[in-house]
Amino acid sequence: MNVVAPGEKLTAKDFTSDQEVRWCPGCGDYAIVAAVQGTLAELGVSREKTVFVSGIGCAARFPYYMATYGFHTIHGRAPAIATGIKLTNPELDVWVVSGDGDALSIGGNHLFHLLRRNVDVQFLLFNNEIYGLTKGQYSPTSRVGTRSPSTPMGSLDNPVVAASFALGSGARFVARSVDTLRKPLSRVLKRAYEHRGASFVEIFQNCIVYNDAVFSSFTAKDMAAENQLHVEDGKPLLFGREGNRGLRMKVDAFELEIVTVGEDGIVEADVLVHDEKNHLLASMLTALQPPAFPMALGVIYCDPAPGYEANVKAQIEAAKAESPTADLNALMRQGHTWTVKG
Repeated sequence: MNVVAPGEKLTAKDFTSDQEVRWCPGCGDYAIVAAVQGTLAELGVSREKTVFVSGIGCAARFPYYMATYGFHTIHGRAPAIATGIKLTNPELDVWVVSGDGDALSIGGNHLFHLLRRNVDVQFLLFNNEIYGLTKGQYSPTSRVGTRSPSTPMGSLDNPVVAASFALGSGARFVARSVDTLRKPLSRVLKRAYEHRGASFVEIFQNCIVYNDAVFSSFTAKDMAAENQLHVEDGKPLLFGREGNRGLRMKVDAFELEIVTVGEDGIVEADVLVHDEKNHLLASMLTALQPPAFPMALGVIYCDPAPGYEANVKAQIEAAKAESPTADLNALMRQGHTWTVKG
């Protein structure tokens, strides 16, 4: 790490390592690492107490490019390693970086348990709907019909909606952003950092080589305004170039529909207001897909609950209080039989 004088304000450069960045030119990961470095500097976090953990894949190179501590682990197991780090050293600020293949295929089981336990880490899922490192095979988030080396006639698998998976796993913080939306992405990262408990952030990331422009339906300049819904707690769910299109619940069915304020007697009061603590609304928002609906971005769900490591520590302290004179050596050397009392 480059040396910073005590009290000196950190910059993005202070979080940038001396390692050569080895992503493909034009990869969306460049924008994400720059956003994270800048956000950490703005937050004024301690580099010595920050750890980035990754699995396998293009996204997994992330720790090398951060001037913090880092751990490049094995395929899909980053959540398990991160859990161990946080339980052992609760004072550390732990970030997990993973791709859609790493996190939702072989790592799906581990991610599920990280979220349901509510371990106090920030989990960043780089979703490009493809396996980039291993040359373009379809991933769990690839759309039906995706042609790839492993599905030359088109994928038949129904894709996983990552944010919906997180909600279903019991995540208490679920957010979304796009690699190139620097300011919105930074806002989401700050909220994730401030949240106590597991923070799940899905970042739509373009793979320029194997899945270029897969998100163009809502990221292209001529499509973004009409197909991006930036949610904000307590604000109406409005979008569109004129900011007059919104979501409301259908009168005769329990589902969302798009309305236009100023047409057919629709007023702004008819539009749903975003509530971060409304799990049902969050589930409906994460399920929306262009072109029929806009893509919901921002903090979709946030309802804090006690973190796992705090509960583990409390349980250990309770056990110590109950048996303050316990002898670990005697326990290890005692007989190999025991009696279970009802």
